[in-house]
Amino acid sequence: MRYKALSIAGFDGSGGAGIQADLKTFSALGCYGMTVLTALPVQNTCGVRHCYTIPLQAIEDQLNAIFDDIKPDSIKIGMLFNNEIIELVSSFLKRRAIDIPVVIDPVTVAKSGDPLLLPEAVNSLIAQLMPLATLITPNLPEASTFTGAQASSEKEMLYVGQKLLEFGPKYVLLKGGHLLHSQESNDLLIGSNGDTHWFSSPRINSKNTHGTGCTLSAAITACLAQKMDLISACSIAKNYLFNAIQAAKENCVGLGNGPVHHFYHLWPVQLSDI
Repeated sequence: MRYKALSIAGFDGSGGAGIQADLKTFSALGCYGMTVLTALPVQNTCGVRHCYTIPLQAIEDQLNAIFDDIKPDSIKIGMLFNNEIIELVSSFLKRRAIDIPVVIDPVTVAKSGDPLLLPEAVNSLIAQLMPLATLITPNLPEASTFTGAQASSEKEMLYVGQKLLEFGPKYVLLKGGHLLHSQESNDLLIGSNGDTHWFSSPRINSKNTHGTGCTLSAAITACLAQKMDLISACSIAKNYLFNAIQAAKENCVGLGNGPVHHFYHLWPVQLSDI
C-alpha cells in the first residue's frame, strides 16, 4: 500500500458514485483509498431523494485527522454542495496540501438530474477552488454552467476548454460524452501552457453509467498518486472507464441507471484460492 489517494466528496449508499465509487476505483488501480465526507445525498440508481449537509466542523476534523497521520499522494474533490464547504476545503488545501496534485470533478447534478451543487455556490467553486486544481474534469453541461458557453462539436470544445482555463486550473479535461452525434466519446485535455491532447473511445450504448464522472476522475487521481504524467494518467483512466462500462452493460443492479463494474479485471474471485 505504497500509494495513497484521498477523496473529498459526497456519499452514495447505493455504491455507484461518490466516495464509494472513488474507493473502488482507487483499490482497483493500486492505491490505498481514504475519504472525507462532505455531504450525504440519499440516493439510489433512480435518483436523489434528499441531501443532508455535513457540519463544517465535522468536515474540518476529518481533514485534520487524515493529514495529521497519513499524507495523501493525490487528492480528488467531488461534491461540495454549498459555499461554506467550498470555502473550508479551499482554505485547508492552501494550508496543508499545496504540494499535492488535486483533481476536481466539478459535479453540479447527479446522473438523474438532481442538483449536487447549489446554484449560488457556482461562483465560489470557480473563484476559490479551481485556481488550486492540477486538473478539472467537467462534462459539457457542467462546462456550460461555469462558462455560459455550449459546445456541439470538437472545435467548440476547444473554445470552451480555453474559457475554463481562465478560471485558473493548470489543466482541463473536457469530457465530450454528451456529443451524441459522434460514434466515439472524445475528451479534450488542454493546458494553461497551450498543450492539447484528445482521448477517444468507442461509444457504448448502456444505461449503466451511474458514477462515470466520479470513476474517471478517481482513476486519474490514482494514477497521479503513482507519479504518472497527466497524459498517461488520463489515457489509463479513459481505458479503465471504457472497460468498466463495457463490463457492466448487461448487469442488472438497481432499477435505474446502474453502476459501472469497477473490478471487471479482478472478478470473478475464486474464494477457495484466498
